[in-house]
Amino acid sequence: MDKKKISKIEKNCIEKGMRMTGQRRVIARVLSDSQDHPDVEEIHRRAAKLDSQISIATVYRTLRLFDTANVIDRLEFGDGRARYELNNEINHYHLLDVKSGKVVEFENQEVDRRLNEIALNLGYRLMGNRLDLYCTSLKPDSNE
Repeated sequence: MDKKKISKIEKNCIEKGMRMTGQRRVIARVLSDSQDHPDVEEIHRRAAKLDSQISIATVYRTLRLFDTANVIDRLEFGDGRARYELNNEINHYHLLDVKSGKVVEFENQEVDRRLNEIALNLGYRLMGNRLDLYCTSLKPDSNE
């Protein structure tokens, strides 16, 4: 990671007037650079590689702070562990493979259109949504 580069999360936090400590900056960079949906333990593992003084408690507190400020999204997929992602305010959806735990993000304009239509038909204007699909792969499992 480039230490001079300001991460997306760090930039959003600064714009919201949050004080950014060195450890918060590391956690923000780890999350901004994530291509997956890491849980607290994985974020801690990645952050500790950059700053061995970061405790798991610091990661929990920082994630709670970022979530409260609406800078990140806390995702619950029913597997007993919260996962996190950058709040990019773009409609996207999650497909969770219940066997492997793999999370696939996707966008779909038809789903967006249909959800808006459903809300309008019920007399509402859609302000946001969350759609998580729980699936199993149709590909044969090589372990069976």
